[in-house]
Amino acid sequence: MAADFPKPVIHGGTGKRERENTGNNLLDFSASLNPLPPEFTWSCASADLAIYPDNEYHRLKECIARIFHRDRDEICVGNGSIELIRVFCSVVLSDRKTYYAGMPTFGEYDLSARLAGAVPATSEKTADVTFACNPNNPTGDLSTRSDMLKCSRTAALHRGILFADEAFIELADPAQSVVRDAGESLFVLRSLTKSFAVPGIRFGYGFGDPDLIARIETTRPPWSVNAYAEAFALAAFDHLKDLEKSRAYIGKEREFLEMKIRDLGLQCHPSQVNYILVDCTRDAGPLCSELANRGILVRDCSSFGLPKSIRVAVRTHEENAQLMEALAACVR
Repeated sequence: MAADFPKPVIHGGTGKRERENTGNNLLDFSASLNPLPPEFTWSCASADLAIYPDNEYHRLKECIARIFHRDRDEICVGNGSIELIRVFCSVVLSDRKTYYAGMPTFGEYDLSARLAGAVPATSEKTADVTFACNPNNPTGDLSTRSDMLKCSRTAALHRGILFADEAFIELADPAQSVVRDAGESLFVLRSLTKSFAVPGIRFGYGFGDPDLIARIETTRPPWSVNAYAEAFALAAFDHLKDLEKSRAYIGKEREFLEMKIRDLGLQCHPSQVNYILVDCTRDAGPLCSELANRGILVRDCSSFGLPKSIRVAVRTHEENAQLMEALAACVR
């Protein structure tokens, strides 16, 4: 790899690889998924596997349009939210345009922008695209809808775009979403992966100005949403209201974890979603290794520029108790 070519972003969710490498069934707190996802029956007809998907995804987009009160031509879909980040950047940020992503945040914004040929801006007030992860990964901060709309208006002043990534917002407070406000200066990204705990089914969707959406849909690879992902998404969208129960459970378990973590003398960044950023006051690498030896995977936040921090997911109460038992043994 050339010295000036960007390196891949480090992600959590390494449980599958660790199980394959070690043969151990580890608890993966490095992947932030809904610990209490809605339960429902869904299926993919065998006949649908024998034909190509509808590359314009009429039925899927009509379902999304009905739920979110948007026009179908304002909706794009893709093979996970990261595909849409890559395609968006390819469409919007070529020819050395500028982008801004406040740190620490999801590393795919920077990587996708750089792959498209963009360069960092010094401020969101001048950037062609400002990336805003809401809730933010890894901190768990949640901006209000009014604050996000203010950022969108700031972007509009210089004909920029606010890219609002709401991949986790259904597990925080969907009332703060700007999904119904997307327009010429606002693109909103969503995902089903986190809310329904299905990282193996890659499905992301977004909302924006029809002209931008048309360019994204033309640029995205054909048939990138496969038949299984489409079938699951159509079923899942009927259960968005069931996530209210998930949010209540996450809030209760997050309080439990924060209390136990602070009892160990560690600091938690205030979170409003299903993960917690923990300041370990020391290099997090050895701690992550110690926890892995005890069957627990957590997210080393060095790649976020936070070498003394870890991010832990909020899982079931029994699993959270196991995390705390292992963490207590490692830090005392």
